[in-house]
Amino acid sequence: MKALTWHGKGDIRCDQVQDPAIEDDRDVIIKVTCCAICGSDLHLMDGYMPTMESGDVLGHETMGEVVEVGRGHSKFKKGDRIVVPFNISCGECWFCQKGLFSLCDRSNPNAKQAAEVMGQSPAGLFGYSHLVGGYWGGQAEYLRVPFADVGPIKVPEGMDDEQVLFLSDIFPTGYMAAENAGIEPGDTVAIWGCGPVGQFAIQSAWMLGAGRVIAIDKVPERLAMAREHGKAETLDFSNSKIYDALMAMTDGRGPDRCIDCVGTEADAGASADSMLDKVKAAAFLGTDRPHVLREAIYCCRKGGTISIPGVYIGLVDHIPFGAAMNKGLTFRMGQTHTQRYLEPLLAKVQTGEIDPSFVITHRAGLEAGPDLYKTFRDKQDGCIKVVMRPHG
Repeated sequence: MKALTWHGKGDIRCDQVQDPAIEDDRDVIIKVTCCAICGSDLHLMDGYMPTMESGDVLGHETMGEVVEVGRGHSKFKKGDRIVVPFNISCGECWFCQKGLFSLCDRSNPNAKQAAEVMGQSPAGLFGYSHLVGGYWGGQAEYLRVPFADVGPIKVPEGMDDEQVLFLSDIFPTGYMAAENAGIEPGDTVAIWGCGPVGQFAIQSAWMLGAGRVIAIDKVPERLAMAREHGKAETLDFSNSKIYDALMAMTDGRGPDRCIDCVGTEADAGASADSMLDKVKAAAFLGTDRPHVLREAIYCCRKGGTISIPGVYIGLVDHIPFGAAMNKGLTFRMGQTHTQRYLEPLLAKVQTGEIDPSFVITHRAGLEAGPDLYKTFRDKQDGCIKVVMRPHG
């Protein structure tokens, strides 16, 4: 089959690779009808995620048609259209039973290796390095879905792929980010990063009762989308000092809730500290550029909450933890418990409360994937979200 594969920093290719096969009775195989490039994939492209191996198949935002089922599988049948969560969960361990699906104890076959780095292992993830299982991803013509009786959801008749594809990751991720922020009616919510997750965090903040949403970025197309689709006020960090602007907009108190939708690769030209972070990463003296996290800590009001859906990879330094402690801030973060949100968010799409396809700017086949990775990373051609149809 054709698939997008990783061959080193900056080297993404469309290759011919081996077709997937059933490996466990609970597996299904899907013919991928729609998949997407995620901002998290850029961390792989840029070489920030360790334990990638040449030839690994990328992608974790995927849906498709079931073409084969394991002998012990009874949830889906051939021909069903399903959306596949980006994280893989067994449904039976202590964490899954508590609805903490991204912390599944059984789905990462390389849990020991992950525990050496993180203390404990998170769930396995599709297309996201051998540290989290080495599972091949869904930017491919076909995908093996382990524990398919737990995570995926069947797509109702009459719904287009593009309406439901983002249930696989970015819609639940944006929603959980807003939920983790603990938004109370009327709160002012500041959101750093107007990429796809940021756009869904904006939408979700309104759903959860925000009185005001302020979105921060510098890319004109992203800021325009935040205003037009998200009804947010916007700040361009390239021509505004964000702390001063937020204080002025909130009468000196600061936003009640701050959401970091940027993560490890904050814009290297955003400030002196982020430029220094890039130098340290290049010299192998650091792994992340946490400028946004630092700024959110300074900006958030006393007693407020910081939610972090943005991915961080390793160690972050010069975090103003004294400010966080003395201001009494609450932090909530983590990979999304995607399975928890599939049914309720699908209902929002069905009722017309939201059409997630508004974020799509580029559509293509897999062959265009390597070039579109670069277009997306470099924020060229107004690119905010890339969707690919592997079979045309």
